[in-house]
Amino acid sequence: MIIDSHTHVQRTSGFWDSPPERIVELIDKAGIDMAVIMTYSDSPDLIDYIHKSVERFPQKLIGYTRLDPSMGESACSLLEHSVVNLGMKGLKLHPVGNLVHPADETSINLIKTAARLGVPTLFHCGDEELTLPLQVASAAKKCPSATIILGHMGGYFHVEDAIIAALTHPNIYLETSAMPYPWKIKDAVDTIGEDRVLFASDGPGCPPDLELKKVKMAGLTQHQEEKVIGGNIRRILSI
Repeated sequence: MIIDSHTHVQRTSGFWDSPPERIVELIDKAGIDMAVIMTYSDSPDLIDYIHKSVERFPQKLIGYTRLDPSMGESACSLLEHSVVNLGMKGLKLHPVGNLVHPADETSINLIKTAARLGVPTLFHCGDEELTLPLQVASAAKKCPSATIILGHMGGYFHVEDAIIAALTHPNIYLETSAMPYPWKIKDAVDTIGEDRVLFASDGPGCPPDLELKKVKMAGLTQHQEEKVIGGNIRRILSI
């Protein structure tokens, strides 16, 4: 089974407009079985949108809840409701979007709530301030029981830091979307092991078929590739 660990659904204008059927069409075209979906923004009103999208395509879509840590305890309550009552499988945090440091107390409370509920926390992790790999690593250090996923594994210019962060903190996983270097996927597998690297596309912004080809160009063994493109996220999400 091939699972895309990071895509977006939300009605908006222009290229980024992504109703759930658009993601389903894109992963079907790429030969991908399922996709993790999340919204572009932190509005609590959109939690139900993700839930209904998964209900429409239960064999194709897996829901994550995106939240703003600055909402405090209400964010923790919303996450618990999302997981316990709506079946969400993960938490998405985008620190540069809400200007909250990954290791801020409010972020840590949310991450620990996710860990208690048995779901991972996916961070946007790229080249912007508040999303740098070593900044996210400071959160992982404070939450050793949490599963922390570095989306984009450091972006264009901080991939080495992402690998170092994962090598230092065994609760950090690296996710391949929108990171343009196939050989860095191989470097990550060789450095931290085949069990902690996850295929993802960040679709529709990055085409899932192109992002999957990037993994297939990385020079992994068949066993390693099978874990990266689906086995690892299935284990994390208990699918």
